[in-house]
Amino acid sequence: MANDILWTPSKTRQQNANLWAFAEKTKALHNCAPDDYDGLLRFSIDQPQAFYSSLWDELGIIGEKGERTLIENDDIRKVRFFPDAKLNYAENALKNADDRIAIIGHRDDGTRREITRKGLYDLVSQLVQAMKAKGVKKGDRVGAIVTNDIEAIALYLASAAMGTIWASCSPDFGPEGATDRLAQIEPKILFAVPHYNYAGKHINVAPSINAVAKEAKIEHVVLLDTPKPDAHYEIAHQTLDEFIAPFAPSEIEFERMDFDAPMVILFSSGTTGKPKCIMHRGAGLLIQHLKELVLHSDVKPNDNFFYFTTCGWMMWNWLVTGLAAEATLITFDGNPFYPKAPRLLDLIDQEQIDIFGTSAKYIDALNNLNVKPRETHSLASLRAILSTGSPLLPENFDYIYRDWKDDVQLASISGGTDICGCFMGGVPTKPVYRSELQGAQLGLDLAILDDDGNELINQPGEFVCRNAHMSMPIGFWGDEDGEKYRSAYFDKFDNMWAHGDFVEKTDHGGYIIHGRSDATLNPGGVRIGTAEIYRQVETIDQIEEAIAVGQDWQGDQRVILFVRLQDGVVLNEDLIKLVKTRIRTGATPRHVPAKVIAVADIPRTRSGKISEIAVRDVIHGRKIKNTTALANVECLDAYKDLAELKE
Repeated sequence: MANDILWTPSKTRQQNANLWAFAEKTKALHNCAPDDYDGLLRFSIDQPQAFYSSLWDELGIIGEKGERTLIENDDIRKVRFFPDAKLNYAENALKNADDRIAIIGHRDDGTRREITRKGLYDLVSQLVQAMKAKGVKKGDRVGAIVTNDIEAIALYLASAAMGTIWASCSPDFGPEGATDRLAQIEPKILFAVPHYNYAGKHINVAPSINAVAKEAKIEHVVLLDTPKPDAHYEIAHQTLDEFIAPFAPSEIEFERMDFDAPMVILFSSGTTGKPKCIMHRGAGLLIQHLKELVLHSDVKPNDNFFYFTTCGWMMWNWLVTGLAAEATLITFDGNPFYPKAPRLLDLIDQEQIDIFGTSAKYIDALNNLNVKPRETHSLASLRAILSTGSPLLPENFDYIYRDWKDDVQLASISGGTDICGCFMGGVPTKPVYRSELQGAQLGLDLAILDDDGNELINQPGEFVCRNAHMSMPIGFWGDEDGEKYRSAYFDKFDNMWAHGDFVEKTDHGGYIIHGRSDATLNPGGVRIGTAEIYRQVETIDQIEEAIAVGQDWQGDQRVILFVRLQDGVVLNEDLIKLVKTRIRTGATPRHVPAKVIAVADIPRTRSGKISEIAVRDVIHGRKIKNTTALANVECLDAYKDLAELKE
């Protein structure tokens, strides 16, 4: 059944949980039993002053807390947390710099490296000195095209230590994808891997580095490794070793910042144009992430913590905050199925991983490959499995408890780049129900609404957050009047964050995510925008216009591209190949459509905008909302019951 309980924490497991300890310490404030999560959640929402002050103390935040916890406001975008505080993200991440292992880095080619907390501190110290010597200062932007590895994490922390603003993307974005993101913010300096391996293949990153450096007029380019002899660079550069060679490790002067000072820029999926540059405050990410890691994921000091992610996904920022929880981070860069499917499962036993995080798509892929870790691996260290990126299918809940391990907390979690954190996720003191996320994260007033704003239980609707939280963005880079920020999240419901998800809340406080309610694509659990697809298609003369949508398919989502061709053009295999190649090279492999289908017309609103949501609903057999807004609604008949979408 859909709501069967698959796992219940033992009393010992509950009482050893960090969440239980927090509930007991704060009992005088809420009078809830430590296993009464619903009561603790109500307290965190109804008494934000007491909750956030207690949270700061519980998490051991290093910095000046200040006298005030919260300045409330009727507009949730104007609520201010810890207005008198001064703190630095990196100072918290690099605390207790001793001989314990901080990071163990694995690469596609089998390389394994490690660095201690003291070694990481020293490397960050050298990077800070080297950046300052190049004239990089507080408030400057630091750009990065990097892989999930030790050096990228050290650079991120060095940027945070100085009070600069970090922005990274994965090298697989390609020249245009990287430029669309990084050039917008005009980095003072660019760090980049000159190459990387994926599934045993060597990939040169020089074209992306050249494109970003040229477009953004970057003054300094630092390569994290020695470039291959055949790589061509159009800009002056030096290696990371050369960059830090003049500087000996010394004590870091951490720049303690106001709570609302920006530290990170993450990039939206680019649905309506170039990706939006979402600014996040370092203090907010530190406390929000630690709440999610320590209280909801039960990460403890010296745990071995793994998340499969790239540096273009917010889960990388989330993973790095594990250092502030004094966990050892296990990183991996490469193809998780290379050279064989159990590659990451091997890491669990090899590194004695306690908390293992991955995508729902990865779990689904292993299930489809009939991989049964229980029969081939010990998994003795494994306490929790975290899954995100897309909804975890009910049968994959069964798969984990049947074929992985029966005594493990399976925490499906959900949030996004927009908040660089989680709305819903694990609750280590509660049972795991089949197909459900365990609950709302502390401090978040979540609701499911119908189109008229009425709250729903046990039926899907629009997911909203009704209160302010610490990792709401500061805003978008370049959006001086805040209009783009407001319209992105607050247009649908007054003074509520509308996230763009269809979600169902169960009567016992769990959540089931049914997919996106907007036009954002989500193949393989990676949110991408349609605008980057359109920019590539527009370069193909044979195509008049196109419309891209996501089709739910075999537990995932695949990209479908409908094209209206120029007169006399036929959609043949050569043209389809051209379309896919152009998109792959100009955007990313994730943007490549699974199907390219010719249509006679594309639906538009009366204001002339193409209607992706109308097409998406038609191909899924859903009722079309607000057909009166469409100028050519009759063309949608051509999208119904297409044979190509059934194979």
